Amino acid sequence: MENNNNQVTGELKSGNKKQVRLFYCMECEELARKVAAHSQLITLQSINWRSFDDGFPNLFINNAHDIRGQHVAFLASFSSPAVIFEQLSVIYNLPRLFVASFTLVLPFFPTGSFERMEEEGDVATAFTMARILSNIPISRGGPTSIVIYDIHALQERFYFGDHVLPLFETGIPLLKQRLHQLSDADKIVVAFPDDGAWKRFHKLLDHFPTVICTKVREGDKRIVRLKEGNPTGCHVVIVDDLVQSGGTLIECQKVLFAHDAAKVSAYVTHGVFPKRSWERFTQKNNRSEKGFAYFWITDSCPQTVKAVENTAPFEVLSLAGSIADALQI
Repeated sequence: MENNNNQVTGELKSGNKKQVRLFYCMECEELARKVAAHSQLITLQSINWRSFDDGFPNLFINNAHDIRGQHVAFLASFSSPAVIFEQLSVIYNLPRLFVASFTLVLPFFPTGSFERMEEEGDVATAFTMARILSNIPISRGGPTSIVIYDIHALQERFYFGDHVLPLFETGIPLLKQRLHQLSDADKIVVAFPDDGAWKRFHKLLDHFPTVICTKVREGDKRIVRLKEGNPTGCHVVIVDDLVQSGGTLIECQKVLFAHDAAKVSAYVTHGVFPKRSWERFTQKNNRSEKGFAYFWITDSCPQTVKAVENTAPFEVLSLAGSIADALQI
């Protein structure tokens, strides 16, 4: 009788976890495999990503009958407008296949990184994308869950409608884990390039001493200055949500070295780096001793990960474990 009770208890405990069928876009195949490797409860599923002669998608979801009644997720990468339509076609179709629930994982919500509604006529593309995602069909289990990491503008979370459930996660725990592994972990100071980054992340990093930089206008130029904190003799890690050209990070680095920082590193959740702008941070193109000691990014932008692989000072902190956990919520 005791063995039977133990078996029932084990089944009840395992019943709290979901078996998830994970589909993915082509760009995210490596990340999807890492997510599946984190949990035996996640099984990868495939899609035939084909095109007709006119260039429009010719898509096929393999084994569609087998996902009926199953918890289904899709790992997306909206790296360019060219790939968004084919993924949306799949995203809109999966919940309609009688699945038990549907989760969209979009690690990087790409639109609106420079979006400023300053005058009549400006188009809020982030709002447009949120409206599109808010109209994903409801599955048998209810509204779609949308997992997003470190959304750039915090107000964008309010762009989503009531027909989806946005889940906003952060990559900062990955950074904290990595910092504690460093030999100079006791000399880490976290720097924020502006007040916006401080407001976003300081509560997650409050056990580290902090430095805050700010941009001031001098004539026609905007110059980075040290606002508060002391970087002297410390390993300073600049923290922000994303990087495009990297100009602000470089200017912030110069200020920190001018105030006698021993080393400067950087962390961003999303390494966007359009037009291969990551190259300005490599040791090949930055031969001075005062380059970045480390530049940490996550794998939220798969194309960047492939570009910087095994290239110092870049180091990729994978979101795979965090995504696997989010799929169980």
